[in-house]
Amino acid sequence: MSESPTKKGRMATTSLDQLKEMTVVVADTGDFEAMKKYKPTDATTNPSLILQAANMSQYAPLIDQAVEFGKEKAEDTLDQVREAMDRLFVLFGCEILKIVPGRVSIEVDARLSFDKDTSVAKARKFVSMFAAEGYDKERILIKLASTWEGIQAAKELEEEHGIHCNLTLLFGFAQAVACAEAGVTLISPFVGRILDWYVANTNQKTFEPHEDPGVKSVTRIYNYYKKFGYKTVVMGASFRNSGEIRELAGCDLLTIGPKFLEELQNSTEPVTQQLSEASAKKHDLEKVEMTESKFRWELNEDQMATEKLSEGIRKFAQDAVKLEKLLLDRLKVAAGWSLVCCYKG
Repeated sequence: MSESPTKKGRMATTSLDQLKEMTVVVADTGDFEAMKKYKPTDATTNPSLILQAANMSQYAPLIDQAVEFGKEKAEDTLDQVREAMDRLFVLFGCEILKIVPGRVSIEVDARLSFDKDTSVAKARKFVSMFAAEGYDKERILIKLASTWEGIQAAKELEEEHGIHCNLTLLFGFAQAVACAEAGVTLISPFVGRILDWYVANTNQKTFEPHEDPGVKSVTRIYNYYKKFGYKTVVMGASFRNSGEIRELAGCDLLTIGPKFLEELQNSTEPVTQQLSEASAKKHDLEKVEMTESKFRWELNEDQMATEKLSEGIRKFAQDAVKLEKLLLDRLKVAAGWSLVCCYKG
């Protein structure tokens, strides 16, 4: 990775161009038009982003296709909703893959966060559905919550099925170490949500970018990974300001929402590389061996990570239920059913 914001003798003009010279930029959106505008390498989705997009009129045809698929695949109403839900995620993913040259991340339902075997089955189903549309599994990243069960599901998918995984809802160092030891392809530590917790739970309400607790967490993880040669790469996510993004320039990947992509696109302020493998190698760090019991204890002792992981799972699950409700309404079935209670995966 170059230490300079130049490439092949050409000076990048915008801050976004400069950032792209040292970091893979990923679009954190379900909006296809934003992807076309900012030209990221990869794109990532989650139930919340797809819910936002699903409520936009231009994506109505995808909803209709998903509903028809559900009707064709099942007779029971709840099974139709589940099939339509899976199809909707794949349809969005396929449209994204027509735009970006790299990979798309597709999220396994957050309600499966503590169910390893069903998570594996769901991931394999997604990959087979993409294959039926002509997309190789090398262009797919399966997103799983960074619970112990999610990490072990990713380990099995990577080792036994060659399916690449993106571990999300990652807030603590123990989660990061466990992911690296499991050999997952990529992790997505949530910078902004870490900051949110510190603002809400400490006396300090503002942080300079270089002192931002989310930035410091990702920097620590990045340096640890590079120091010990782990293959897992780091993708900073969930930003609250562009200063956080600039402080993580040089990170393997950064997934950025349209608001900050636009801000960086409209800026010509220089971007300086902050992270590099060479500098990480110089750090005096101790290697950690992560067992299940150690993982659970370390996560328990990290109040911020425990609370944000739990909150994140709940919020993604809530948005998944809203998506199911939308699909249920489209299937013209009486509303008000408890899909959470009936959910089978």
